[in-house]
Amino acid sequence: MASLNFVNASPSTPDNETDDSHPAFRYDSDLAERIETDWQKRWATEKTYRVNNLPSVDGSQTSGEAKRQKLFVMDMFPYPSGAGLHVGHPLGYIGTDVFARYKRMTGYDVLHTMGYDAFGLPAEEHARQTGEHPRVNTEKNIANMQRQLDRLGLGHDKERSIATTDVAYYRWTQWIFLQIFQSWYDSEAGVARPISELEQRLSVGELSTKSGPLWSDMTEVERREELDRWRLAYLGEAPVNWCPGLGTVLANEEVTADGRSERGNHPVFRRPMKQWMMRITAYADRLLEDLETLDWTDS
Repeated sequence: MASLNFVNASPSTPDNETDDSHPAFRYDSDLAERIETDWQKRWATEKTYRVNNLPSVDGSQTSGEAKRQKLFVMDMFPYPSGAGLHVGHPLGYIGTDVFARYKRMTGYDVLHTMGYDAFGLPAEEHARQTGEHPRVNTEKNIANMQRQLDRLGLGHDKERSIATTDVAYYRWTQWIFLQIFQSWYDSEAGVARPISELEQRLSVGELSTKSGPLWSDMTEVERREELDRWRLAYLGEAPVNWCPGLGTVLANEEVTADGRSERGNHPVFRRPMKQWMMRITAYADRLLEDLETLDWTDS
């Protein structure tokens, strides 16, 4: 690969003149700008980073493309709570972009995606303080972040971009929750099973209740409470960081050493609160066993 020599031209030497030490060609910020924007326009026009679904329905892919090894690269979604990206965002995105480009150049069919993790307290607080609808503010921030990402020249398939505030996205997170709520963990089989199956097994005595009494001796309310003791998603009470000033629960990292909220400096109190919880401990052994199937470094 040919190398470029970066030479600062003398102020007394015009750009269109040259001598032995000052070449006429100068790779400066203006030239870099023209090169970058020209190529980025071409990538956008030709949809260079768009990845077709496999197999192709419309016959647009050749047999060679269909045989290429597939690779999925997904960046950590930025949270569009501010007006734009901070320096930590491209720090990670450039690394994954280099990896994706390398794989693409070595024959892989690479799907490199981006999205926006848009639900959260900052959007809610901005709406309370300004009166602007959180969707308006969030979409404005997303548009600006996308503009900045485009200027970085990252190879994302933008047709696969999502935001967690998209109805088409979060309808599926709600659907997943319902599947978890309607399931229990069968420790003998090592899998989740429908609550309806659990109810049937409790009714014929194949399984013992967790509360003690026989299923047949329980009232309708007691049976519902018994099933809730098995569900993978359930209502439980746990201590939380409650901030009355913000009207919400805060994570530990959102509370200062003085016991106040990082946002707004409001007092924070520890109090028990009923909330939805996941019975992840039921899966503890299964999760440990599945580590053996994970292609990951020891570190």
